[in-house]
Amino acid sequence: MPQALRALKGDGVLLFATRSLRMCAYGFLSVVLMLYLKAVGLSEAQIGFILTMALLGDTVISLWITTVADRVGRKRMLLVGALLMALAGGVFAATNHFLALVIVATIGVLSPSDKEVGPFLSIEQAALAQTIPDEQRTAVFAWYHLAGSVAAALGALVGGFVGQGLENAGASGAEVYRPLVVAYGVVGILLAVAFSRMGRGAEPSGHQAPASPSTWMGLHRSRRTVLRLSCLFALDAFGGGFILQSIVAYWLHVRFGLEPAVLGGIFFAANLLAAGSALGAAALAKRFGLINTMVFTHLPSNVLLVLVPLMPNVELAVTLLLIRFSISQMDVPTRQSYTMAVVQADERSAASGITTVARSIGAALSPALAGYLLAHAKSINLPFFIAGGVKIVYDLWLYRAFVKHRPSAISAPLREPE
Repeated sequence: MPQALRALKGDGVLLFATRSLRMCAYGFLSVVLMLYLKAVGLSEAQIGFILTMALLGDTVISLWITTVADRVGRKRMLLVGALLMALAGGVFAATNHFLALVIVATIGVLSPSDKEVGPFLSIEQAALAQTIPDEQRTAVFAWYHLAGSVAAALGALVGGFVGQGLENAGASGAEVYRPLVVAYGVVGILLAVAFSRMGRGAEPSGHQAPASPSTWMGLHRSRRTVLRLSCLFALDAFGGGFILQSIVAYWLHVRFGLEPAVLGGIFFAANLLAAGSALGAAALAKRFGLINTMVFTHLPSNVLLVLVPLMPNVELAVTLLLIRFSISQMDVPTRQSYTMAVVQADERSAASGITTVARSIGAALSPALAGYLLAHAKSINLPFFIAGGVKIVYDLWLYRAFVKHRPSAISAPLREPE
């Protein structure tokens, strides 16, 4: 067993398990969500609006939950998030009423991609960092990301084959996808049960201690740094919102006629490649520094993204997507580790929450625009061009702003090179 994983104890193992279960649900839902909403009678513009409201709602919920988690208890707030996830899955499976779906997408926790939404990631990262030595943080976060990516890959594969199997068995329309939406809600309930078993070791200082009295949304010394990072992460997420996995799956279905089973297989392979890249990120970060690793693995992946819709056939388009996935997620564990490194221990839930909320705000603005573009044949490829261009700007801006910024003394092993 790798040294990083040997550092995990009870709560750390539990957090790996909840991450894997949750990402599996995100994986299978992302493959079928847009197809399901189209099958129940919604238009592309309505679907895009629902996805936007889902991400905006997650922003508000996450901001509230994560900025109080270090004061009222990380366990309690994770339980709230799990129940909101169960609510979203249940209502989406039960009705096709547009207004009801918009409301529940806004107040619930709904993932339109294979990426994290809601408060889970921020609080889990803070709790996980609490349970491991600082020098193991980047490596543990890389394995944490690996576990999630593998689970999302398996979820995508399951989602595609379950949908195809139901279709082959005679199901049609929304009934091909509805069981997976129900399963998403069930996962929320299972997460609530798992979080109820989390111990005190994952709380600040091993107990539910109050944060520093002189705080702003849970931050004190690191406020300026976190706000600068948040602005940059929001820009990156704005670009990413144009190419959510559910949007890419829909694009492949419309552009090349791919069926659910094929889509599930593609995203299974894509997420496995992303999972493997996380381990490579830890090694690169140790040698070249966190910021350098974040930028110089992310830039080429965004160039590939721009090239995808220019490919003349499905084989080349999917090949470029898979190559992109093999490097596009290397910035994730390094970004998470860097955020934990530049703040104090009692700011970690808030810092992770605020940066995650900033990403959610950025990502929330894009799907409605993408839905409009996908509804017209002449603009169906534009989401890829916009996403790639915005993300390239983010990479260059991040490098200029933070390449010389060194984490604080509490995380000396993660200091950036001169």
